[in-house]
Amino acid sequence: MQHHHPTPRHKSVYILPNLFTTASLFAGFLGMLNAAKGTPEGFEFCALAVLFSALMDALDGKVARLTNTASEFGVQYDSLADLAAFGVAPAFMMHQYALFVFGTWGVAVAFLFTVCGALRLARFNVTSSTANKRFFTGLPIPAAGCTLACIVLIAPSLPFFLQNVLAPVALFCTAAIAFLMVSRIRYASFKEFGAFKAHPFRSMVFVIALFALVVANPKEFGSLLLFGYIISGLIYTFAVLPRMARSANRPHAHSAQGQDEAL
Repeated sequence: MQHHHPTPRHKSVYILPNLFTTASLFAGFLGMLNAAKGTPEGFEFCALAVLFSALMDALDGKVARLTNTASEFGVQYDSLADLAAFGVAPAFMMHQYALFVFGTWGVAVAFLFTVCGALRLARFNVTSSTANKRFFTGLPIPAAGCTLACIVLIAPSLPFFLQNVLAPVALFCTAAIAFLMVSRIRYASFKEFGAFKAHPFRSMVFVIALFALVVANPKEFGSLLLFGYIISGLIYTFAVLPRMARSANRPHAHSAQGQDEAL
């Protein structure tokens, strides 16, 4: 009797998601080379390269799931590429762009961003299997890197009085975003949102409208979306969650009070 063994999946299909990861890594590397030139064009190229890395980073996971080629190797490779593209490249770019005027303090804050990004990725890798899929704990490193990129992109169009204080603002923003990455603040992951599943057509129209706005004015609207995302985590963690906790405890308090009265 002849046994039919299942045909092994062609190994080339596993290369596909890793190609997107490699493209993300290469964009970050190329961005640093251009930021090292110290020219406005070089900084803009680096900022755009970080945003391109974010696009590739979003696609590699989607491709791995669609082709059923997700692997532990791909997860680790993606994490290392993220550190380079969203931790090292934006920090180097921001130092060359504005933080260098602070000397060793500028170096310290740029390194703080990188090391907080590494800690954020390490914590995510350890807790991803048990964490709530709806939320990230701490600002995701791609969002953090893209925020620094957007600061560089919108800086030339800022009012003159803001450009005069660009270096201190850049120092504060870099440090603040670094701490947000290692914080316990909850950020939406957009992976399991009931509203998208319950209203797919409306959700699609909303996403298309957002995409059109970003395409029409990518620097300004893209920056607004990122800053809005950062603020949304603060609002949810410090305003929405405490209110939900109070409303959850209120019925217990009323029921305990009723039992006391019955006794």
